[in-house]
Amino acid sequence: MYQELLLKEIRRKIGEKSLNDEIANILNISYDAAHRRTSQKAKFSLEEAVILASYYQISLDEFLKTDHQIVAKKTKPIRTIADLLNYFDDALQLLQFYKIKQNTEVYYSAKDIPFFYTISNSVLSKFKLFVWMNLLNQKDFLNPFEEFKIERHSDKTEHLTALYENLNVTEIWNSTTISSILNQVSFYTEIKILSKETAHLILEELRDLIKIIELKAENESKKFQIYAHDILILNNSILFKNEEKSSLFIPFNMFGYISTDDKNTCDDAFNFFQHQIKNSTSLSFSGQRDRKKFFNEMLESVENLQKKL
Repeated sequence: MYQELLLKEIRRKIGEKSLNDEIANILNISYDAAHRRTSQKAKFSLEEAVILASYYQISLDEFLKTDHQIVAKKTKPIRTIADLLNYFDDALQLLQFYKIKQNTEVYYSAKDIPFFYTISNSVLSKFKLFVWMNLLNQKDFLNPFEEFKIERHSDKTEHLTALYENLNVTEIWNSTTISSILNQVSFYTEIKILSKETAHLILEELRDLIKIIELKAENESKKFQIYAHDILILNNSILFKNEEKSSLFIPFNMFGYISTDDKNTCDDAFNFFQHQIKNSTSLSFSGQRDRKKFFNEMLESVENLQKKL
């Protein structure tokens, strides 16, 4: 069965070319030996299958999938700033792929503020990177925030943000989406890792960001839609979808994602997103009252923490 699947994929790749000639040339075997393999009178060795799969860029993992098993990948662990910058590079490649495809849609379940909004060179973004590196690092990292250094990365992040902004994006938020960053500011201020002055600056930038997103919602653009879901616990999963391909990313830690391109799984995720949207309030196309109420509650939470500090 697996040899038949591999041969089918090779035939699809080579078009009208002779399958026997292709196999003979790549494996450096005789035409007759190639014919025995293509007619399945002889089996490919493991080494031969790997050589063919590598040459034609065919994933052998795809042949192992069943209705209840899928092939998944995970992002590389992030323990250093260099790892983080490589993560940005990988994200750039993904968004560039989907940017050139027409009608790509992105669905983001925003348990936290989508990281595309917090990867600039602002103090808010630097603080988010500081928190991520603290929580991902296996060693205790309790140096003051003001001592946190990161090499210039604006060229990567600006491009990444621009790519995200140009896709058709649907985000689902709720009242807890900004809770984590408020808790982080409060915690690091209490243990004196973050000065009160810097904390206030971060919160002011957070206020500005919330207002920017509110303005995006007011524009009623078809490229950006945001929904509020009052009762669902969001999970930061992301779905990229177009007619040719879909990719689902499910977090397993702060910056780590398990991803799969399995069509059935991505279709299930898409249907679940659609179900969430039906049970959500549109902040892009609903009345001003619902939109103002949602964003004002967030701004009040920020203001309450500012007063507390």
